[in-house]
Amino acid sequence: MQNPTDLLILIGALLTLVFSGIHIAVALGLCSMLGLFLMTGDVNGMISFASSTAYEALRDYIFAVIPLFMLMGEFLAKCGAARDLFTLVNRAMHRIRGRLGTATVLANALFAFVTGVSIAAAAAFSKIAYPEMRRHGYERKFALGCIAGSACLGMLIPPSVLMIVWGVLTELSIGKLFIAGIIPGVLVVVLYIAYIVWVAYTQPHRVGEGPNIPAVQQKELDRESDVPEADLRAILWSTVGIVALIVIVLGGIWFGFFTPTEGAGVGATLALALAMSRGMKPREMLAAVISVGRTSAPLLLLLVTAQLYSRVLSMSGVTGMAQDFFSQSGLSPYTVLLLMVLVWFVLGMLIDSISIILLTVPVFAPVAMALGFDPIAFAILGILAIETGLLTPPFGILVFTVKASIPDEPDLKNGEIFRGCIPYWIVLLIAIVTIAVFPALATWLPNLALANP
Repeated sequence: MQNPTDLLILIGALLTLVFSGIHIAVALGLCSMLGLFLMTGDVNGMISFASSTAYEALRDYIFAVIPLFMLMGEFLAKCGAARDLFTLVNRAMHRIRGRLGTATVLANALFAFVTGVSIAAAAAFSKIAYPEMRRHGYERKFALGCIAGSACLGMLIPPSVLMIVWGVLTELSIGKLFIAGIIPGVLVVVLYIAYIVWVAYTQPHRVGEGPNIPAVQQKELDRESDVPEADLRAILWSTVGIVALIVIVLGGIWFGFFTPTEGAGVGATLALALAMSRGMKPREMLAAVISVGRTSAPLLLLLVTAQLYSRVLSMSGVTGMAQDFFSQSGLSPYTVLLLMVLVWFVLGMLIDSISIILLTVPVFAPVAMALGFDPIAFAILGILAIETGLLTPPFGILVFTVKASIPDEPDLKNGEIFRGCIPYWIVLLIAIVTIAVFPALATWLPNLALANP
């Protein structure tokens, strides 16, 4: 085990680099090399260990699951599938109060099954759902909060990039993590919809209904007749294709017909076929591939440096020290869990979700297992807690994404969107507590799948 001084140097250097704005991959790589040098004092040994770790990480085909799932979502987003989902769900719920908000949540949930990136959903539905909400008289803050809040579902409902990263770092089954996210994802969707319906009945003016609608909302309502009728038959077939894609990919992984990586490849191929059937041009296909490459390449580099960092932590004794500290502290397991969640909340205000996982999971996951928490339930709880950072100021990446996707409203401030997201942040907090108290919500489906391979 390293002496405490060297451990403090290692951790202090990492935090200093991260909070000074150095890219997380560079920070992890530099601190890992520093840790190796402090342990061995041998430059050649340090380089040899780092290169062997990088080689083992890069040759692991499980890493291909990230760009393939992202490519599947990108093909469907660029061919208009997200718009079709929203339109169909909206038409099907025409008798429900606050139906546009509810349709946004449900369409985001369905779209999350084919893309593991919340940012893509936030950008897409800012351009699809927001104009419709405003046209129907929705309050701007409420509409924007609904879009940003429901975009979080992309990180919880499979195939989530956060689940893939967590599974790679902890060597948990990615297929089991995918299945574990379904019931908590449904729980969050139900709570979101319950909030929207409650607002529609108690404060109907916020959803363009009832008396005393503000003038700015009434102005939008007067333009409703400008909306053309959609071709419902084409939209229906598009949605059927998306649902079939979800069933084939996730069902195939669930029942063991193919691995997560193979399922991602099948999904990307079928998504390409669906996009081509909707008239996607070669230039748009190339743009989708390049976009995914620009997003996934830095992420893969992050995973390589994170594996090196995780190994250095294990070798240096940081993980063992953390376990000893919490086990000898006299704190109850749930108190330790609360401290971990608080750390995730604080980090969520400062850095992005993937960086939080890379920094904390190599330490937190072994501690949680030593305290008796189920690793699958802990992973889902952790992803929920980290998700709150997507809506938390000042970093709140989904808020900035929504703001950037609505350039024609110069008076729109980030603070207005953050305030609209508060109820959805509270819903995520409720889901965290629920999973902590009832971990079977996350473990029942994976155990069922394991019992029926």
